[in-house]
Amino acid sequence: MATGEGGPWEVAGLGDQQGRVAVVTGASSGIGLATAAALARAGASVVLACRTAESGAAALDRIRREQRSAKLSVVPVELSSLESVRAGAATIAAAHPRLDLLVNNAGVAVPRRSSTTDGFELVFGTNHLGHFALTGLLLQTLAPGARVVTVSSDAHARDGLDLDDIGFEHRRYRPMSAYAQSKLANMLFGYELQHRLAEAGAAVSSHVVHPGWVATAVQRNLPAPVRALSRAISRTFGQPDAAAGARATLRAATDPTLAGGEYLAPANNRGGPPVLATSSPRSHDRDLQRRLWAESERLTGVTYPFAALAG
Repeated sequence: MATGEGGPWEVAGLGDQQGRVAVVTGASSGIGLATAAALARAGASVVLACRTAESGAAALDRIRREQRSAKLSVVPVELSSLESVRAGAATIAAAHPRLDLLVNNAGVAVPRRSSTTDGFELVFGTNHLGHFALTGLLLQTLAPGARVVTVSSDAHARDGLDLDDIGFEHRRYRPMSAYAQSKLANMLFGYELQHRLAEAGAAVSSHVVHPGWVATAVQRNLPAPVRALSRAISRTFGQPDAAAGARATLRAATDPTLAGGEYLAPANNRGGPPVLATSSPRSHDRDLQRRLWAESERLTGVTYPFAALAG
């Protein structure tokens, strides 16, 4: 649910991002590509964290065609593989020991149950566990004033999170339930990260966004009829394109009035400029946030060195 505030925020208000270093996952297409391009246009150095070096190079070339002086680099990060996440994080940290922005944007949706390299259900493993691991592995590189922005969805309110059967091994696999579960996990993670950063006295903040209804590559694995309907709805009632869908992410990444822990969504939830919004009651369940965090640590083997960020 959107809440009232001042005039609409637009990308024109992005401000000068010179000197900032940003990492954007899923930057090869859609909202991730639009986010990376806008940050680069504003002067930031942007790491395109893409599934493959090839897709990253294609995205870099696409941005450079419009911005010859854009400061860009590519690091392969396949979020469905913890080995790739660890390798990618190490490469990023070596090249950029100080990061100002981490955008957890990448996402997948699939029509039938599949598994990650590590045996996790693919959607949850990619959308949540991959980002949980990447954020933890890069935590020590986050500079004072840095932000972590996690892209969720209004789908987070459509279903629950069954921590006893995350992988749908004991219940019927429903693609939209799996996607909704992963998006709720994104919400819970973003809020719990803010709680833990604040408790540690870290000058780093966590923000969660819903981009609105946007026709992007995340829909490519859905059945053709569902994909066609989803795209038609998005284009009719939602955001007109990925650039419009990136506005919530860009505001969360740069708006100086945001302190941390906010949820941003389009004004009418489907389309329009980003405003402060209210997520589902379940996403604010502190017990569920803590339990998901503990389970994510167990599954990924990644723990967060919050003490290293203490001010």
